[in-house]
Amino acid sequence: MRLKGQLLIGPPKTDAGVRSVSIPPHLLPALREWAARQPVREREALLFPARDGHSPLNDSVLRVAHNKGKAAIGMPGLTVHGLRHTSATLAAQLGATLAELQARIGHSTPNMAMRYQHVAAERDAQLAARMSAFATGRSG
Repeated sequence: MRLKGQLLIGPPKTDAGVRSVSIPPHLLPALREWAARQPVREREALLFPARDGHSPLNDSVLRVAHNKGKAAIGMPGLTVHGLRHTSATLAAQLGATLAELQARIGHSTPNMAMRYQHVAAERDAQLAARMSAFATGRSG
């Protein structure tokens, strides 16, 4: 966080914010390729540092990169925080329990984790079809 031009680095708001998060395996090759092009750094170094190799990226650098990305995929309204919502929602739709979601997104209470859940119309239709399949004895 920056306050009056000064960079403030501190612990997360809660202990739940201190965690390891698994990266989906399909993203690892691109991440490894990118990392191979970077200078060798200490194991605890930032993954995406500023040019000096140890400071966090400035918000404006992240904003420019995010704007390029969302333009490239045709999603002008996409926010960085929206990616967090997407990740949590996909994890839930793929079967994550509430405890697993809390751990993944770093929330200490179920209520906070539930704020990141969104219902998609197509998901509701899929669930209805599965209920019918179950009720009628058909596989679905």
